[in-house]
Amino acid sequence: MTALLAGTRPLLRATVRHDGIRFAPWIAIATALSASSVLVYPLLFPDPLERAALAVAVGDNPALGIIFGPAFDLSTVDGFNAWRALALAGFFTALGAVLTVIRATRGQEDSGQAELLASGVLGRASRLFAGVGLALAGSLAAGVVSGVVTGLCGGDWQSSLLLGATFTASGWMFAGVAAITAQLGSDARTASSLAIGTLGALFLLRGVAYTVDTPAWTVWVNPLGWMTETRPATTDLWWPLLGAVAFTTLCLAIAFVLQSRRDLGQAALAPCPGPDRGRIRSSWGLALRINRGAVLTWTGAFVVLGLMYGYLATSIQDILRRDTAVRAILAAGAATPDDLTSAFIVTILRLVGIVAAVSGVQIMLKLRYEEMEGRLEPVLAGALHRARYLAGNVVLAFAAPAAFVLLAGLLIAARAPGAGIGVSFGPTVLQAAATIPAVWTVVALAVAVVGARPHVSLAAWVGVFASFALTVLGPTFRLPDPYLAISPFWHVPSVTAGGAGWGGLLWISSVTALFLVVGFVGFRRRDVAAP
Repeated sequence: MTALLAGTRPLLRATVRHDGIRFAPWIAIATALSASSVLVYPLLFPDPLERAALAVAVGDNPALGIIFGPAFDLSTVDGFNAWRALALAGFFTALGAVLTVIRATRGQEDSGQAELLASGVLGRASRLFAGVGLALAGSLAAGVVSGVVTGLCGGDWQSSLLLGATFTASGWMFAGVAAITAQLGSDARTASSLAIGTLGALFLLRGVAYTVDTPAWTVWVNPLGWMTETRPATTDLWWPLLGAVAFTTLCLAIAFVLQSRRDLGQAALAPCPGPDRGRIRSSWGLALRINRGAVLTWTGAFVVLGLMYGYLATSIQDILRRDTAVRAILAAGAATPDDLTSAFIVTILRLVGIVAAVSGVQIMLKLRYEEMEGRLEPVLAGALHRARYLAGNVVLAFAAPAAFVLLAGLLIAARAPGAGIGVSFGPTVLQAAATIPAVWTVVALAVAVVGARPHVSLAAWVGVFASFALTVLGPTFRLPDPYLAISPFWHVPSVTAGGAGWGGLLWISSVTALFLVVGFVGFRRRDVAAP
């Protein structure tokens, strides 16, 4: 055992010194989500009527429940904080833990650092131990900092600390999951995709389990469901966290066993060898070949997403009838079931569009990755023009998300008419098509960043994060229209409700064109990064 962990202490210190700062943004996100809820809730919802209206706004749109989880109590500041922060902050903490473990394990093997470290006095399990140790410590810091800051901002101390503990537990569990996928994937990209895909699937399944009327076991078989069942600010249960500790221990034990039985640089999922001679003859074909795996993965994800939202659409009226606040406004004639159904369809297709935009941004950042790895310069050294090479990638980055949105829209539209919920096939598909220009605006921002300012490539994600925050959270916090209009998805007309105005799509399309011009001009003029 001592030989296996030889050199762990100095390696862990070096890992914390070099990579510890990279966990800071995830701690900041978790803390900001929790503390801001406590600070803004009394200002936005000062009296019981305002809080009841919030409960109606949340209850009449089950699409929000898939993202934020169930709203057990929106009449108190801590109940609101638990609804808004528990699922999202836990997700981001878990994402930070996954990336930390993969970077310290598979990432080092990809870059050759692992072989250099192994040439010294270092145990076989030391690198995995150091990566997992950093992820566990970072997750603990996320929970402690967010809990203490939330308490200092005015939150109930027990509820705030329990909420922070769910962030820590989420990070710990997915540090264990990432430790396993690091042994399965043949490179860092595959390993992180496996872990993040698992996180995303469990996140969506938790939302669905609470939104539709599913058996209780569907919550308890999902590790993320244990976090929700702690119910901060309502019953304050700590014991579900024991399941997270047991799950983390089991995952880490499996990971260390797998790690002890594989060779350095090898994995259970070995890559297939390529053809003897290349068959690609166009920049478009090259872009498709490089991104083929990601496109196929996203296609499968959107089939699942379309089926899931299609099922929710057919159950929407049953879901709404269970909400007492919604029943009250329906009885008062303030809205009709068809109005609420149309609003639900528009919301879920906007969410589908935001998720689809992630795939387009990934394709553009893959171009930057190819450049940094030194594979772009040899390609451009031939007769291929820069603009033509960039155009091949841009076409794929625009076409793939558009196809994903239409695929999900078709699956939703195929189920909705037969359920008798007042929504027909044609308008639902048209609503999906109307969402595509907003997706293109977000992707076009990534084109501008990669083309003109690649050294700040993280800015390519600004469009995705801004769209998510303004589209999902903005109406709940009653942001004025000029702020909501920053999100391109705000301009998507409600086709299913009738009387749609299309002027907003022309406006965001002109912004898309501007971003594309910036990207192409910048890519033509700037230097290509040397490997």
